[in-house]
Amino acid sequence: MLKYIVKRILNAIPLLILITLIGYSIINAAPGDPVNMFINPEKATKIDVERIREAYGLNKPVYVRYFLWLGNLLKGNLGDSYFHSRPVLDMLKEAIPNTLILGIASTILAVAVAIPAGIISAIKRNSFWDYVFSTISFIGVSLPSFWFGLMLILMFSLKLGWLPTSGMRENFEQFVFMDRLKHLILPAIVLGMGNMAQYMRFMRGAMLEVIRQDYVRTARSKGLSERIVIFKHTLRNALLPMVTLFGFLLPVLFGGAAITETIFSWPGIGRIMIEASFTRDYPVMMGDMLMIGSLVILGNLLADVLYAVADPRIKYD
Repeated sequence: MLKYIVKRILNAIPLLILITLIGYSIINAAPGDPVNMFINPEKATKIDVERIREAYGLNKPVYVRYFLWLGNLLKGNLGDSYFHSRPVLDMLKEAIPNTLILGIASTILAVAVAIPAGIISAIKRNSFWDYVFSTISFIGVSLPSFWFGLMLILMFSLKLGWLPTSGMRENFEQFVFMDRLKHLILPAIVLGMGNMAQYMRFMRGAMLEVIRQDYVRTARSKGLSERIVIFKHTLRNALLPMVTLFGFLLPVLFGGAAITETIFSWPGIGRIMIEASFTRDYPVMMGDMLMIGSLVILGNLLADVLYAVADPRIKYD
């Protein structure tokens, strides 16, 4: 297994370099100019514009700038933000824990609802509860997160006044658990809603597939109770595909939270990524892209490893 993991990591290096090359080219080819974020192009002279370009290295060809960025990356330097004048690495270090808090909370919420609902939908197929949970899952998949988030803010923050509208905390001097929890509830619900709907449908399908297997029919024919058949023989095997699904959570937690973090002003990776795209902050955009690309590769590897751990029959050379 260790040999397989090392091989996958080594094979991922050229893929990651290719991702950064394509990403850097697309970012620089997109409309907009970072210089416009610093000066008024209508009032500034050409000399002023050229001085700013030279100061940030924007006067060099794109391929030269990419290899300079790649060389700094090998030294552990992601560059400085154009807009914030701070090291990109420091910005990511501050934002990653916040996104992890939001992502873990939303995942716990989604799994806690989706797995029991998926099990009930499968064992009570075509019943009232099956139709209820199926309807909820369809709504969750199709519900726009920005609209859902705004509706929650309107209802629970502005009208009822139960929860704060935005931010991560009100007390900046010390950690207050209830303060953090109140700020976390709404964004966690919004981010977890889509994941919950997908997990619910996935769990229902996995359960229905396992229930039809011969060994489940054999267990029932032996006179075992339905509870033992479901939870000992069916659920354990139905959860195996779910284990691989958790491996793909890493890129989803960071990349998929952009809209939610922006709506609720949550200081995470997604919000930084959105702000950087508006300000044409190339170093920050590349730092985010590098991290999400790495997480996608790591998530695929983690999914394979988890599946092998959960099912000893799977062997990797």
